[in-house]
Amino acid sequence: MPPRQGFGIDVGGSGVKGGIVDLNTGQLIGDRYKLPTPQPATPSAVAKTIAAVVEHFSWAGPLGVTYPGVVTHGIVRTAANVDKSWLGTNARDVISAELGGRQVVVLNDADAAGLAEERYGAGKDTTGVVVLLTFGTGIGSAVIHNGILLPNTELGHLEVDGKEAEHRAASSVRGRRGWSYKKWAKQVTKVLVAIENAMCPELFIAGGGISRKADKWVPLLKNRTPVVAAALQNTAGIVGAAMAAASDVTH
Repeated sequence: MPPRQGFGIDVGGSGVKGGIVDLNTGQLIGDRYKLPTPQPATPSAVAKTIAAVVEHFSWAGPLGVTYPGVVTHGIVRTAANVDKSWLGTNARDVISAELGGRQVVVLNDADAAGLAEERYGAGKDTTGVVVLLTFGTGIGSAVIHNGILLPNTELGHLEVDGKEAEHRAASSVRGRRGWSYKKWAKQVTKVLVAIENAMCPELFIAGGGISRKADKWVPLLKNRTPVVAAALQNTAGIVGAAMAAASDVTH
């Protein structure tokens, strides 16, 4: 059976990565292609870079694009770690115009990773509510129930014991303070317990670069719900974006 194919672009602070995805397996078909994120990363500059990545593959169909912030109906609502000119921009229209008007779906980057992990990765045999948390500069989140995404959750901004979750337990906090994994895991536990008390997930999936060292800190967590490391690592955003383009999950 020939693979059902999709195309995804993952826009990050340092690189714009893209690839063709086999939607039956969640694997990339061939290598991903990456170009540096333009500086300043304005909407038009990023759209041109996206178009160059698409052109590299001669991809002619619809595509999905991740954005590191809140996006509703294609319109950017937050711009914490990117150029402020994104705020209020219809990213879907700007990117589509650069690609001759083709169909583009834009979704939050953590949401894309969560979708990919839930279908093909660490959450694939789990029913019920799956919560992916990406531990990096901040804490990104995705909430998925039986394959359906609840878009644009911002669990990293929950207040936990008087402090924002991401100011308490992001990977960057551990690095800045020089904490041991044991000390950091205590803070992560507090954040996970706060989320559990609000929504009772079946599974937490830990993403972000620190998930590669999961064996050093996941066993130290004291919350109730099982926690597993993300499986797809740096392809999850591309795969989730391709899934979103194949069936728009952002509504």
